[in-house]
Amino acid sequence: MDAHLQAPPENRRRRRVTPSGEAAPSRRERLRLWLHVEPARAGLVLAWAAFTVTFVVARVVTGLIKLGDGDTGDLEIGGVHLHHYLWGLVLLVVVAVMGLVDRSARTRGWMGLVLGVGLALVVDEIALLVTLEDVYWETPGWASVGVAVSIIGVAGTTLALTRGRRGGPDDHERSERSSAT
Repeated sequence: MDAHLQAPPENRRRRRVTPSGEAAPSRRERLRLWLHVEPARAGLVLAWAAFTVTFVVARVVTGLIKLGDGDTGDLEIGGVHLHHYLWGLVLLVVVAVMGLVDRSARTRGWMGLVLGVGLALVVDEIALLVTLEDVYWETPGWASVGVAVSIIGVAGTTLALTRGRRGGPDDHERSERSSAT
């Protein structure tokens, strides 16, 4: 063992313990888990993360625009305001076309990112699409927030609960560890 790893016991950090009594993964181990997401799931995980980040960023940016003079940051063509759901729809079309053309593992990761961003831009303005009125900062506009939080929660929970399902690589590693003891 390396000398720098052999610190006296009183100087070592105590590892957290899970309810089952096992040592909780360290920050480095959690990062390693993130980097080793199954290729088939990487696109889904990236879509969920991109959706979450994009939704929060869209709300913050539109909030900052609202606090300003109202026109700052708005994009208009011919006097018509272009809402950000339009850019989301364009990104969703790009993902659909890519899904028809290329389904490699590398492309799935990029498609997941673009899908998450595009879907968040559309969902952020879902109240506008339902009411056909610009109700973004009014009471009906909060339906968009509710839908987005629901998607984030359900998708995140589903990804967490389906991680390492039977027959997957995680299951194989667990069975090897248990047979070694």
